[in-house]
Amino acid sequence: MNWIHLASYFFGGIFLANAIPHFVSGTMGRSFQSPFAKPPGKGLSSSTVNVLWGFLNAVIGYMLVLRVGHFDVRSTSDVLVLAVGALLISLQGARHFGQFHGGNTPERG
Repeated sequence: MNWIHLASYFFGGIFLANAIPHFVSGTMGRSFQSPFAKPPGKGLSSSTVNVLWGFLNAVIGYMLVLRVGHFDVRSTSDVLVLAVGALLISLQGARHFGQFHGGNTPERG
């Protein structure tokens, strides 16, 4: 297995997982943080910007996973590397966006 392919699947997992919150927020008509907001990653971007950003992330993820090497969904190493990338960006997103949406300190009640 070529290490370049595994690195591509790892970053593909990052882009695919990052597409989800932006695309979903945008299609729900909600503003959400994005790199294009002021300040970047903290301010809110419009729902349209988030749909476009989410879509671009999905396209990049597709290119990295399915156009580099020969990703095999039955290959444990291929899927594991992609899943680790997706998990790490998801955990980072949970911590980062949780500070703005109350996810880091949920109310007990």
